Amino acid sequence: MIAAVLSLTALGVCLGGLLGVAARVFKVEGNPLEAEIEALFPGSQCGQCGYPGCGPAAAAVAAGSAPVTLCPPGGRALAETLAGKLGVSVDLSGMEDKPPAFAHVREELCIGCTKCFKRCPTDAIMGGPKMIHAVFRDACTGCEKCFDVCPTECIEMRPVEPTLQTWYWPRPSEAA
Repeated sequence: MIAAVLSLTALGVCLGGLLGVAARVFKVEGNPLEAEIEALFPGSQCGQCGYPGCGPAAAAVAAGSAPVTLCPPGGRALAETLAGKLGVSVDLSGMEDKPPAFAHVREELCIGCTKCFKRCPTDAIMGGPKMIHAVFRDACTGCEKCFDVCPTECIEMRPVEPTLQTWYWPRPSEAA
């Protein structure tokens, strides 16, 4: 019994040391620009840009295969910041700057079809088949994926009302 425990312990220590050495020798350095760009993204992992999350979207922007205007939740401010960081010019005329919003289910119209439930990337919608659904406001990123697939149009996008924690002093207008 003791021999088995000692041999398994020795095997674990040897293999662990071998994995530690291999991790240092074969370490792959990432692109530091990707990490900086990913830090600028909102981090909601909503997929509105066509990529599965903010990490792959940042990699595509850093590689130059995606435009800097690809993130709808980031809006114009993110596009301008990315363009400045990458040193590219950007046309913001076609980009709309929407205020933050969250989904709200009108209970009188909800039939419990679960189409919105299945499309939500952040699991912000609670409910089951043939039951009324509800949205967790704090988990909703406002990606509008549930809004697009609802057959009864019971989901509406409501603007996030400012609270003491989210209110900020508005910038002065350039005309003044």
